[in-house]
Amino acid sequence: MVSFSHLFATGLLATSALAVPVTVPRSVEVQKRSTTNTSKRGAAYNDASTVSPLTASGKVSWAYNWGMSLYSDLPSNVDFVPMLWGARDFGGWFTTIETVLSSGSEYIMGFNEPDMASQANMAAADAANYYKTYITPYSGQAKLISPAVTSSTNAGQGLSWLEAFMGDCSSCGITGLAVHWYGGSADEFTSFVTQAINTASTYGLSEVWVTEFSLSQDAGGVTDPATTAAFLEQVLPWLDAQSMVTRYSYFMCAEGYLISGGALNQAGQAYTS
Repeated sequence: MVSFSHLFATGLLATSALAVPVTVPRSVEVQKRSTTNTSKRGAAYNDASTVSPLTASGKVSWAYNWGMSLYSDLPSNVDFVPMLWGARDFGGWFTTIETVLSSGSEYIMGFNEPDMASQANMAAADAANYYKTYITPYSGQAKLISPAVTSSTNAGQGLSWLEAFMGDCSSCGITGLAVHWYGGSADEFTSFVTQAINTASTYGLSEVWVTEFSLSQDAGGVTDPATTAAFLEQVLPWLDAQSMVTRYSYFMCAEGYLISGGALNQAGQAYTS
C-alpha cells in the first residue's frame, strides 16, 4: 500500500475509501430533474443529506457521487451527473443509465482516475475500448465527459494518460475533459488547469470539468478552514472567469470537509459565497 506521506508529497491522495457509493434502492431516479441554475459549482458527495447546506446560497447547481445512481434524494434544484466509475460497475450499467437519463441527467462522466492503480486502473487503450462499448452509445442522448485523470506528472499518468486515451478514442463522441488536482498552492492549481484547457483544445473538446480538487492537506479532511477558505477565495473567481471550465467541485461535500456539525464551516462558506 502506498503511504499517505507519499501521496501527499505527490499531491495524489487516493480517495477510494471516501468515494465509493453505498448500494441502496434506486427508486428516486424516476423523479424528473431539471434546473436553470447555470453556476459551475458542484457538490462531490457520498451522503446526499450533506448537499443541502451547500445549495442554500444558490451557488451549487450540480452534484455527483462517483457512481451511476442517485441512491437518495438531492435538493430539487441540483442536477445529478452519473459516472461509470470503472469495470466493477459494468454489469449493471446499461439498465441503470437508461433510468438515470430518463430522469433528467444530461451528462455522463467517464472512469474515475483510470491512470491510478488504486482507482479505476485501466490502460489507456483498454479504457478507450470500454468507453466505446459502454458510454459512446449514449452520444446524442447526453454530453459525454472523458475519464477523470489525476494531476500526476509521472509518465503514463495524468494528462499524458489522457492524451494516449484520446488518441484511441477520437471517435468516442466526447465533448468535455475531466481532471482532478491535489497540490499546495493556487498557482500550482491554475497552472495545471491551464494545461488541461490547452489539452482539451488540442482535441477539439468544448469544455473542461475539474471534478475533484483540493489542497493536499485537505484530502483527508479540512484541518485549517481559514487556509482552505483563502485558497478558494483565490481560485474560484479564476475558475469562473475561464470560459472553457464549465463545472468544478471541491473535495468534498462531507462532514469534516466543507461541513462541520451539519453546517457549512469557514471553507464551506467560502465555497458557496
